Amino acid sequence: MLLSVITVAFRNYEGVVKTWASLAHLARDPSIQFEWIVVDGGSADGTAEFLQNLNGEYNLRYLSEKDKGIYDAMNKGIEMSRGKFAIFLNSGDIFHEDIAQCVRQLHGQTDDAMVIGDAMLDFGDGHKIRRSAKPGWYIYHSLPASHQAIFFPLTGLQRYPYDLQYRVSSDYALAAKMYKEGYAFKRIKGLVSEFSMGGVSTSNNLELCRDAKNVQRQILRMPGFLAEISLRLRLRTTGKTKALYNK
Repeated sequence: MLLSVITVAFRNYEGVVKTWASLAHLARDPSIQFEWIVVDGGSADGTAEFLQNLNGEYNLRYLSEKDKGIYDAMNKGIEMSRGKFAIFLNSGDIFHEDIAQCVRQLHGQTDDAMVIGDAMLDFGDGHKIRRSAKPGWYIYHSLPASHQAIFFPLTGLQRYPYDLQYRVSSDYALAAKMYKEGYAFKRIKGLVSEFSMGGVSTSNNLELCRDAKNVQRQILRMPGFLAEISLRLRLRTTGKTKALYNK
């Protein structure tokens, strides 16, 4: 199994259906073996019934039960996965139509690196911005790529799962920890995914910035003055992003 696609959902039936529909872009290439792992927080909105009726399509396996939040659900998805790489495409997020071209580049990749690509940020009303993957050193300020455009080696995820102490930046903490432990970032060409702005990490601006500073000090071991500079830059850029989303 090359890839595990992990989807976390809670009371978002329409989002789950939207994500499922986008898997067809990946399934166009029969040479790509992948599975779909869905972890639902016990929603009573028809999500479980929809998944049951798929009869294991896309090697689907799912769980529907209460959890301790999004990152706890992601850890459950990691435990269920069997792919060499895993990507988190949460309910409502979709694969770009060129996803198969991106995933084919995973063939031959070793499992000692996080493979990153580009993502499309959807602000609504037809306004979209492409976020291109950045060099690996960018981890000292933020994630070099959108979370939905990072192919994590499953062995690394199993070793360094999401830390629940970071309420809105555990994705940043996980990537930073893996980077410090020797997992490099390797860039691939192409658009991996599309997602709407306004999720956990874009709607909790101040908490996000504080969480990120803690990651920089505690995991990346950055000097205090550099972490403070990064915090101020992040407050400016995330503030602009949030203002654009709220238009």
